[in-house]
Amino acid sequence: MARARARLVPSPVFVICPVRSGSTLLRVILNSHPHICAPHELHLRFTRVELQKHYAEIAMKELGLDLDELEHMLWDRVLHYELVRSGKRIIVDKTPGNATFYERLRTCWPQARFIFLLRHPASIVASLMETRADRELEPTIREALQYMEGVEAARRSVPGLVVRYEQLTGDPVATTKQICSFLGVRWDPRMLEYGRHHHGPFRAGIGDWTSKIRTGSIQKPRPLPEPHEVHEMLRPLAKAWGYLS
Repeated sequence: MARARARLVPSPVFVICPVRSGSTLLRVILNSHPHICAPHELHLRFTRVELQKHYAEIAMKELGLDLDELEHMLWDRVLHYELVRSGKRIIVDKTPGNATFYERLRTCWPQARFIFLLRHPASIVASLMETRADRELEPTIREALQYMEGVEAARRSVPGLVVRYEQLTGDPVATTKQICSFLGVRWDPRMLEYGRHHHGPFRAGIGDWTSKIRTGSIQKPRPLPEPHEVHEMLRPLAKAWGYLS
């Protein structure tokens, strides 16, 4: 608890989500709020600390710092740096890789808050298939399932707010009001006009880069697939997430 109290950012927000779930859209909507900083994907799990000499290990041990805690301090400093730079008071990270990394994030920040962003599994796969012409269906499904199964494990283990992509795009006012209530900020209609605000570059590796996100406006979701169109590999999660009966 002493280490948790020492965090510069005691209660960051993490969006736990699969790839191609609308997380970049959610990010820029949140980042358009005057009190919420939602930067590009931060990939904290790949931002590591290395002690290159035994002397450094001895020195850090004397301070009561192991490698995990040194990394936690680094991640906390990164969030604090971005939060201060933004001039806002809440920071949100939406890196999809956090779906299989949530336990470590919670160890680092016991007071972290979580938003679970869901989308119909078949729509996730369809969107992922569109990112490259050489994609094959079943390998793409397996890739997507790694994230989706991580989200489901996190959703069953950690309290948080569930948000659906279909609701975010279909009724953005009601959905963003729900998110603002969860985060403890007043709803602001400027969130829905994300194209009027600066959000950094849209580029591969740190978020969505496709033409839809560049329009600057919330687009209607694609029609949900019919039940018979859902691949058998996706059906268990589609049922767990309420998309199939």
